[in-house]
Amino acid sequence: MKTCTYLGILGGLGPASTVYFCELLTSHTAATCDADHIDMLISSRATTPDRTAYILDKNSPDPLPVMLSEAHRLERAGVDLIVVPCNTAHYFYDGLAQGCQVPILNIIDETCAHLSRMGVQRFGLLATEGTIRAGAYERFCEPRGLCCVTPTKDEQAIITDIIFGQIKQNKPVDMDAFQKVVTSLRSLGCEKIVLGCTELSLLKKLGLDDELFVDSLDVLAYRTIVACGKTPVGFPSSFDREEVAR
Repeated sequence: MKTCTYLGILGGLGPASTVYFCELLTSHTAATCDADHIDMLISSRATTPDRTAYILDKNSPDPLPVMLSEAHRLERAGVDLIVVPCNTAHYFYDGLAQGCQVPILNIIDETCAHLSRMGVQRFGLLATEGTIRAGAYERFCEPRGLCCVTPTKDEQAIITDIIFGQIKQNKPVDMDAFQKVVTSLRSLGCEKIVLGCTELSLLKKLGLDDELFVDSLDVLAYRTIVACGKTPVGFPSSFDREEVAR
């Protein structure tokens, strides 16, 4: 892939994680002045139909036409790379990529590649029910020999409530319930826990352990900065050998 000179962010899926992604790009790009940062155009179409709702019930409104419309808006503006800071939206990745003329980084593919480079064999996945039901991570795990462990039905209900009932509604997060799910996954032999929903990435601000948690949004930010020809700085230690290993 050639170096990106103008980045397009297909966001609003949800709005808070889009803002946080932009914050990651800015805070983790080596810069001495404004001009050292990434030129980017942000689409935050918050009214895009819910991705999980469609995955679980195909009678619900289809998000893909709206996502394509926004991607084409970014293309017309001249971006030469698009990123989508939402894991669940990658259920529509193939249709989106086929309908666009510019490349689109895949957050799930990049996260699985990162886990593989770390030497991880078995990880726990915290994500929306849509991502879990779609088997979105398994698609990229199997070729790499990775084992993806998902929560039980009751545990998934806890994670779903944290995402949709707490984070998306700007309410306090029940971290005790969150940690119970994490402890359960760890008891099943999971070496790492993947934050496979970009709303869950916001929990890092509450002090999650970088040695245990792998944040898919961190991975996307790192790969985006590199794709834009910039130098990433300040990422967790697991990223230290990224370029050597690729």
